[in-house]
Amino acid sequence: MQITGMLYGSKLLEFVEFPSAEVLGPDASEEAIKAMIERHGSVFIKPVFKGGVGKKGKAGLLGRAKDLKGALAEKERLYFVEHHHGNQSAKANGVTFEGAVPAEHEIYFSLSVSTEFRAPTLTITHCGGMDIEEVDEKHIARVPFDALTGMKAFVVANALADIGAPPEIISPLVQQLPKLWELYHNFGMTTLELNPIRMRPDRRGRLTPVACDFKCGFDRDDARWHRLNLPSELFAADYSDFEQEINQLRTHQGQSDVYVINDKGTVLAPTFGGGANSLVTEMLGDDAIISSDFGGNPPYEKMKSVAAICFRHWLAQSNVLFVIGGKSNNTDIFETFRAMADALREHFAKHGPTPLFVVIGRGGPNLVRGMGVFRDTCEALGLPYRIFGFDSAMSEVVDYAREVNEWMKAGGRAQIAARLGVTQAVAA
Repeated sequence: MQITGMLYGSKLLEFVEFPSAEVLGPDASEEAIKAMIERHGSVFIKPVFKGGVGKKGKAGLLGRAKDLKGALAEKERLYFVEHHHGNQSAKANGVTFEGAVPAEHEIYFSLSVSTEFRAPTLTITHCGGMDIEEVDEKHIARVPFDALTGMKAFVVANALADIGAPPEIISPLVQQLPKLWELYHNFGMTTLELNPIRMRPDRRGRLTPVACDFKCGFDRDDARWHRLNLPSELFAADYSDFEQEINQLRTHQGQSDVYVINDKGTVLAPTFGGGANSLVTEMLGDDAIISSDFGGNPPYEKMKSVAAICFRHWLAQSNVLFVIGGKSNNTDIFETFRAMADALREHFAKHGPTPLFVVIGRGGPNLVRGMGVFRDTCEALGLPYRIFGFDSAMSEVVDYAREVNEWMKAGGRAQIAARLGVTQAVAA
């Protein structure tokens, strides 16, 4: 769950009274745009993307205009623009108009939990307005601090002093930046980034930090983000129907993260645990249909619903149902396997049999009972299966699933289809 841009970022900053650039949304009238240009001299026009997608400026997706005609031309260019960055693709749905903020100094600021320090960490540089990776390390301060005491003014002051920040920017930042810890901490954020913060001078020359771009991520399992009353569609960023259905089931009782890797894949791999997900996704490559993490001890009803959605969307094209996870500490294997087995049985009853090879690898509480349920279901449905226990290396189990998938492509699927009495198997 991410938010980028000032359309909603400015609204979030209002919660802690942090200054931000004036923003108009996609529905802004021509009169309002013209008035903004008169107030600020010029406006920036930026496309609105749901979710988070980076490198928009480098891709030329930033317009600037000093008159209404230019602003409307940039609006037309960017309103439905498509952006591709790495393996991310997104299509804009609207633009924002942001008043220009004159400034000599630009600041980069972010808050996140550092795996290096095992603590919330402030990252700041007075060389803002550019990617943090491109800034010389001597100008960057990364300072961990105690979450119990929070990001106090002295943390900011010491960080700026350590990197030799200009003296005139230190006092205004020390006064304003601690407010951002309240926003980060009180609403369940995992990251918060402002880049740039522009130091706008007032009539007496005193500088005020003004946020000119915003990015944040939320821990969706932390209920505090609900206090913001953000629209649910804000986080539905070009998801497939499958991903939408799965994500609606996400609760604090268990995870349900999914991402479609290859909609033409042939291995359906419901995975339990982030580490298992990384390994499985990397080793299966394009054969994998989805990347998933269904861990966190989901209750029976939720796991059954998640499995049913997966089967409805992908089972017909799958050669292998690959249920895989590490050795769990608290996930009840019997409950999760019973739910998945029941969903598989009901899917066959409703939609008919499909040629499939089931491969299972797992460890954890009630493992034997859970495997017994899956074994009984596979035998009742006439499906071939192979089950690996907690003492099997996960990489070897993944290799086995890949070998089975190749066997299915080479004729195994047709053999299973004949045994099941399926007259026409879906092409592998």
